[in-house]
Amino acid sequence: MGKALKETALIELRGISKTYREGDARRIIFDRLDARFDKGEFVCITGRSGTGKSTLLNLISGIDLPDQGEIHLDGEDMARLSDRERTLVRRRRIGFVFQFFNLIPTLTVEENLRLPLELNAKQGDEWEKRVAMLLDRVALADRASSAPENLSGGEQQRVAIARALVHRPDILLADEPTGNLDQETGRKVLELLASMTRETGATLLMATHSSEATAYADRVMRIRDGQLEPAPDRA
Repeated sequence: MGKALKETALIELRGISKTYREGDARRIIFDRLDARFDKGEFVCITGRSGTGKSTLLNLISGIDLPDQGEIHLDGEDMARLSDRERTLVRRRRIGFVFQFFNLIPTLTVEENLRLPLELNAKQGDEWEKRVAMLLDRVALADRASSAPENLSGGEQQRVAIARALVHRPDILLADEPTGNLDQETGRKVLELLASMTRETGATLLMATHSSEATAYADRVMRIRDGQLEPAPDRA
């Protein structure tokens, strides 16, 4: 088991510490945290509000930096890269799905999907076909020319999933992706997100409060007291 994990781990956190200042007090988020995530696995990150779920995703993506420790993506320490280098890693290797969708309102649905391809200089028939395929896969091919504001919340989140996957990232980071949806729409979005990431072989890390989301995951981890541990019901 240990050998297999060592060979397949895509993300490894070693001794991560992170604190924030709140007035005169120092708030500890992570205290020498260690964690590993395999290629192709779906891991739910749970915990009470304010325990650091979003911070963990930001650290892995290089949006934020640890006070101490190393964050390895395929052996490369994100914490040692420059701002530009981390931006390029995010652009090329990571897809994001957010609670509030974060679609570009001035772009059509199709143009939102094309944006990550343009940023990565991915052009040509292969990528145009991929945009069309993903829109069909999320059942929104007929809304390609629509503005995001004309879509329902569930439709916007489906566009966000397609956009996050269009450039074939190694890692998908989802921050409360069903938190702004009703229960039935959230369930459909979860099914789509889980199935599409497994089809592409991406590693999916999802910060969530949703107990329903954890049913789709390979592992469920909980943040508590600055550490990441197996959730009690999935230990």
